[in-house]
Amino acid sequence: MPVLERIRDFADTMTAWRHDLHAHPELLYDVERTAAFVADRLREFGCDAVVTGIGRTGVVGVIRGNGTSSNRAIGLRADMDALPIQEVRDLPYRSTVAGKMHACGHDGHTTMLLGAARYLAETRDFDGAAVLIFQPAEEGGGGGEAMVEDGLMERFGIESVYGMHNIPGMAVGTFAIRPGPIMASTDRFTLTIEGRGGHAALPQNAVDSVLVASHVIIALQSIVSRNLDPLKSAVVSVCTLEAGEAFNVLPQRVTMRGTMRTLSQDMRTLIKTRIATLVGEIAGGFGASGVVEFGSSYPVTENHPAETDFMADVAEALVGAENVDRTVPPMMTAEDFSYMLDRRPGAYMFIGNGDSASLHHPHYDFNDAAAPYGASLWARLIETALPLGA
Repeated sequence: MPVLERIRDFADTMTAWRHDLHAHPELLYDVERTAAFVADRLREFGCDAVVTGIGRTGVVGVIRGNGTSSNRAIGLRADMDALPIQEVRDLPYRSTVAGKMHACGHDGHTTMLLGAARYLAETRDFDGAAVLIFQPAEEGGGGGEAMVEDGLMERFGIESVYGMHNIPGMAVGTFAIRPGPIMASTDRFTLTIEGRGGHAALPQNAVDSVLVASHVIIALQSIVSRNLDPLKSAVVSVCTLEAGEAFNVLPQRVTMRGTMRTLSQDMRTLIKTRIATLVGEIAGGFGASGVVEFGSSYPVTENHPAETDFMADVAEALVGAENVDRTVPPMMTAEDFSYMLDRRPGAYMFIGNGDSASLHHPHYDFNDAAAPYGASLWARLIETALPLGA
């Protein structure tokens, strides 16, 4: 049966959890209410340990199985934070906080892992420990890194770790995964062009920073098209430009901000080098100066082959091979689960969200029908990885 019978029995309760979380979105590390909601549920389920404050506001629950011979521990991770987006749909459980909403489905991810926690705490048909990781600040705050640096893997003896994210457009009840890079690295950059301001009617007396910036933006597009192997994927996008205040004044300075995405460290290094070179040399050619600063970043999310095959096998046993894509193309979005995969072997899987609006869109909503499938996958993963009597 694709959804475990016991999980199907309390699916309505899972929906109620999800709607409560959706109505009360919180950003980055400021997830005190969400973390308290999670910790309260874990205690109600009878988890053997509930630890708060990991990575500032993360929560970890530990459930030990009925077996007595294994000291192994498997980590399952869900993210808790929302986005600074104004919800526009008039849902009964719509966000009660202006300018904040769960537009990426982290409310659903948290619900799926809570559902698995309830099932595992009731049944305990495994030998070892299920470590349930509820992470803050995935949306740009690096909460995965914060939890890892706070000793997550060592404190709970985690030997491998798994994550999951919903994908609009994939049918409910389906899963997708691939070995190797499944999501891109991300780096932020700020480009500053310093020219010489002046009157717009006397351009010969100025160094037009806007003109220089225009040439830089066009040149940056040559990095992917002319410096990278055409069979490899990368993105360089300038997303903001700040310059001037008056219609008849050539501004002294232009500031641009953007993002770069790659699927390997080699490409990441090459693109950073090319951005710095182009900005400096193009600006210098016009008599201006150019400076590049790179900001916070996430590494490539890279699945480990053995753990990828294992997670796909568990999904196939649950929903059938026809509903599991083992070779899904990588996405150029980024994930700070990458920090956990850098410390321990594991895998990251996509779960279908059905016909919904895209992620990070004000019309988006997690599909409650998907939650029992995700919870069932988590439960079966633990029971399969840590079998009784092994």
